[in-house]
Amino acid sequence: MSQNAMIQILGFALILFVLAKPLGVYMARVYEFKSIGLNWVLGPLERLFYRFSGVNPVQEMNWKQYLLAVLAFNLVGFFVLFFILTLQAHLPWNPEHQANMNLSLAMNTAISFVSNTNWQAYSGESSISYFTDMLGLTVQNFVSAATGMAVLMALIRGFSRRETDHLGNFWVDLIRGTLYILLPLAVIWALILMSQGVIQNLHAYIVTATQTLPMGPAASQVAIKALGTNGGGFFNANSAHPFENPTAMSNFFEMLALVLIPAALCFTFGKMVRDIRQGWVIFFAMGIIFMGALFLTVRMEQNVNPVWHSLNINVSAVDGMNLGGNMEGKEARFGITDSAMYSVATTAASNGSVNSVLDSYTPMGGMIPLFLMQLGEVVFGGVGSGLYGMLILVLIAVFISGLMVGRTPEYLGKKIEPFEMKMAAIVILIVPALILIGTAWAVLSKTALLSLGNPSAHGLTEILYAMSSMANNNGSAFAGLNANTPFYNALGAVIIVLGRYGVIIPVLAIAGSLAKKKTVPVGLGTLPTHSGFFVGLLIVVVLIIGGLTFIPSLALGPVVEQLQMVGV
Repeated sequence: MSQNAMIQILGFALILFVLAKPLGVYMARVYEFKSIGLNWVLGPLERLFYRFSGVNPVQEMNWKQYLLAVLAFNLVGFFVLFFILTLQAHLPWNPEHQANMNLSLAMNTAISFVSNTNWQAYSGESSISYFTDMLGLTVQNFVSAATGMAVLMALIRGFSRRETDHLGNFWVDLIRGTLYILLPLAVIWALILMSQGVIQNLHAYIVTATQTLPMGPAASQVAIKALGTNGGGFFNANSAHPFENPTAMSNFFEMLALVLIPAALCFTFGKMVRDIRQGWVIFFAMGIIFMGALFLTVRMEQNVNPVWHSLNINVSAVDGMNLGGNMEGKEARFGITDSAMYSVATTAASNGSVNSVLDSYTPMGGMIPLFLMQLGEVVFGGVGSGLYGMLILVLIAVFISGLMVGRTPEYLGKKIEPFEMKMAAIVILIVPALILIGTAWAVLSKTALLSLGNPSAHGLTEILYAMSSMANNNGSAFAGLNANTPFYNALGAVIIVLGRYGVIIPVLAIAGSLAKKKTVPVGLGTLPTHSGFFVGLLIVVVLIIGGLTFIPSLALGPVVEQLQMVGV
């Protein structure tokens, strides 16, 4: 690996490390209703929302009521966005006269954005009006992210409270997460991106003698697409488009935004359970896997394709200038390192935006982002969803260690009993089942195979990646696969729904069960969950669960392709 790449990776990690804790502490104060400095500005707006919606902010919910509110809100959001998409030709702010979206694509897109997946089977600049972008997609970018954080808050309260069935109020968590966290950060990031040249206007497209230049309010959507781990690009090329990501500086801030809130939520968790060490443990476990993925992916992409040597191409000159390696599918303004780092960040953070074409990565370089999704996107994962997914794996790690020493497993003073483990089993089984069943169905369907642009092992990787992306609510695509067909729109919609809400339901059930429990005093046999040993145990559990599930399918896809590439 080049020295330049090492400096960039370590510099990125350092800045993330410095910013994560203060933001996490701030978010804990938001959800604990403490003074945060913005109350005098946004407090009246918050109270107006409560008055307009009829919400009593002091009335709390049990887990079933909380779940019902989550599902009802998301269902209403789906129908609102669906109708906007199918009626956009008749709505204002449509200077390019974009047509109504067909029903199957509109259904898939609405489900995708409501669930924080942002899977896009359409080209943004030729399909979406400004009205749809701003009042349809961008609104869901905010509230879908706030929904994930709200579910996480319910789970954290399950750990921190005792002998109660109260987990907070979903509507309050939704509003406060949007107003005090996502909105201020999005404004800051939008201004930074605009300073770098990301466009923000309502102009009609500019037509010249040689090309058509798309316009629109891109900066405001790009900011929340990154911060909210949404990923839906304003343009079809996503963050590879120069109007959406024009400079190395804009690329850095977008990449930082992908993982900032998920990383900071580790410290929010530590503050809210009154043991910041627990937050550090999860942060380090996530960070170690993340850094390993960064180094491996950059290293794989900096390797020269062996096919070049077989064609007698002399690459020594460009190698000496650190320009060698696999530049296919990457923007020259970002190069190999920034492209590979972005692809790792976007799949680790359940974001899905891209600044390069993953389909053009080396087989092993493309496998690492794919495997990060298949781990359940818990490194650092989506806003809220990444941490509650990791906390489920923490419970499994505690349960395994408890079995090893013959004691009832405990975490944060709560006994982990059969009900919690049954719900945890659902969480870790449902997403892999969706991925593998969906992939098997697609490779056995003649209709689905017609969408493939590549045969053999690479084609399998394209399908496996698509199913992994949809089931884990990531939204990125490997490319080479035409997903805008009735088969993929319908199957994808089902997988997206089950991948999102099939996890939320058992997570909230666990939260409700834990909140009712008494706190068990720490004893001599209690496993310390704030030690370096537990960091290692948690990493092993994450890797084993992902590895045992997906290594066979990965062996048939990217591993076989890598062997073919090197001539084995």
